[in-house]
Amino acid sequence: MKSTAMSRKQKRNLVRILVALGLFAVIFAVDKSIVLADVFESPLGWLFPFALYLAVYIIIGYDVLWKAVRNIAHGQVFDENFLMCVATLGAFGLAIYRGVSGQEIEGFDEACAVLLFYQVGEWFQSYATGKSRKSISSLMDIRPDYANVKRDGDLERVDPSEVKAGDVIVVNPGERVPLDGVIVRGASTLDTKALTGESLPRDVCEGGEVISGCVNLTSQIEVRVTKEVYDSTVSKILDLVENASSQKSKAENFITKFAKFYTPAVVGIAVLLCVLPGIITGDWSVWVYRALSFLVVSCPCALVISIPLSFFAGIGASSRYGILVKGSNYLEKFNHANIFVFDKTGTLTKGNFAVTKISPSENGDEILRLAAIAERDSDHPIAKSIVAAYGKPVEGGYTLTNVAGAGIIATNGKSVVYCGNAKLMTDNGIEFVNETDLGTVVYVARDGEFVGSILIADEIKPETKEVIDELNGMGCKTVMLTGDNEGIASSVATELGLTEYRAGLLPQNKVEEVSRMTEEKDKKDVLCFVGDGINDAPVLMRSDIGIAMGGVGSDAAIEASDIVLMKDDLRGISLAKRIAKKTMAIVTQNIVFSLVVKLAILVLSAFGITNMWVAVFGDVGVAVLAILNAIRVNSKYKKPRSKTAIGATAA
Repeated sequence: MKSTAMSRKQKRNLVRILVALGLFAVIFAVDKSIVLADVFESPLGWLFPFALYLAVYIIIGYDVLWKAVRNIAHGQVFDENFLMCVATLGAFGLAIYRGVSGQEIEGFDEACAVLLFYQVGEWFQSYATGKSRKSISSLMDIRPDYANVKRDGDLERVDPSEVKAGDVIVVNPGERVPLDGVIVRGASTLDTKALTGESLPRDVCEGGEVISGCVNLTSQIEVRVTKEVYDSTVSKILDLVENASSQKSKAENFITKFAKFYTPAVVGIAVLLCVLPGIITGDWSVWVYRALSFLVVSCPCALVISIPLSFFAGIGASSRYGILVKGSNYLEKFNHANIFVFDKTGTLTKGNFAVTKISPSENGDEILRLAAIAERDSDHPIAKSIVAAYGKPVEGGYTLTNVAGAGIIATNGKSVVYCGNAKLMTDNGIEFVNETDLGTVVYVARDGEFVGSILIADEIKPETKEVIDELNGMGCKTVMLTGDNEGIASSVATELGLTEYRAGLLPQNKVEEVSRMTEEKDKKDVLCFVGDGINDAPVLMRSDIGIAMGGVGSDAAIEASDIVLMKDDLRGISLAKRIAKKTMAIVTQNIVFSLVVKLAILVLSAFGITNMWVAVFGDVGVAVLAILNAIRVNSKYKKPRSKTAIGATAA
């Protein structure tokens, strides 16, 4: 992954941090070498280091002071800005008190260090957020700027919102398709990478559908608009992405509530730590210093920043691979997903018919030639698959007679070609070799003599077996729902290694089946339904997590599902599972690490065993480490490639 370019604001803040850090390092080194307070032999000698450290303090902390004042004015008192201001200004006040009273000065350097390293942590947070946002915002580039609409024979450039359904728009090479529609003139190649993550361009021609957000690469095309801008694919995807952060995970909600009560509590404890021992011992400076150290380390930055950032990074990483997750709550829940229910046609299989077997194989070309003659004018998917498999010009001059429920008889005065099912062969007294493999069988005969048979089946996607094996290896239960008969369903389930299957289901039966499985599963189980997103909206909504395959252009997919795989590729499921697992592992690491370190330093600070420098590490150091850990979520993920194309199986 390429490094994320810094924004102008990030660059300015980085320069400010480096300048302040350089000044602080010089002043601190000189102070520890010759003691700046002793440079001028005067009771007011402390003013010299005060002025130097104050300059650094203002350079690095003016915005923190302003945010604290602004938030207090808006009623938001107990936040990290308030804690930083109280701790650092308190340290300055303590140092001034010690200087006025003639004691050794302590506090100026710690105050500057606290704000300096706090700003370092804030910068890392900004950088990490920008890195994750870049993965998501790359999708924002799909928003079209204009549309070339044909009106009264002229071409007019308008805002996409002004185009109505039915209008014809012109998309030139290099332009982004502004609205969904159907090509009425021309052919071209489209770059769909921004939508699907697919690097290979897609060829389109007249009559083909195009979706908004794609880039036209090669030739001018004219498109009849089918959806207005508010209903277009781009609008729905952008709305999904922009609202993803509104769906909070349990961990994020816990941290928000935790910080709401935690911050006021530690402020109260710090006050008590200062006042009660101070009254008893009279050594106010010692206990004020301990209370300030306690206050610094108690700041919940590491948790408040790193936990949401981890989820944001997970959503960003998913987006980079064409996986849209509607919120961090779904990412958190998906980590526990252990029951995967698949629709068969269009999800596990390609949803198209293809020739998978010709018998006898040595006579394959002749069998396909004769079958193509009979099927050339048919729009039936099986007929189209036969003509496509033949792949050569088909002979004409035949009269085609459709025999209802049996097949087609083609004649040209010289020979007769029979192409159909077993009934066509039997009715015409033709002896044939019965095909026993599962699928749709087309028998072919010529002049009363049997020539051979063609087996037609719905192809299993090349990656399906690999994904099912990976999910099974994770201990997940894999179930297939299909309307096919028992024989076909059993064959597919066995070939793929599915845990279970349900056959002979009507669309409404799938909803009932998922509802039953949802009610019968344990509370800790999470059931995911994976469908093509077109006809599966009710089932997607009924499951714990609905995953829509190849959701681009499908309103039902985007609206009904919780996770949308922009590419029609099952490997996105196992990849999303790995991203979710890594996200939750890092969230847990950050929570445990932050709480353990902070608790230890809080106790040590209260007893005066550690100083404010250790407190600075307990706050900013832990926060920076947690942020850097969170960045790991948005790293590269190896997407497995399908090693073996799985053979076709009956539809």
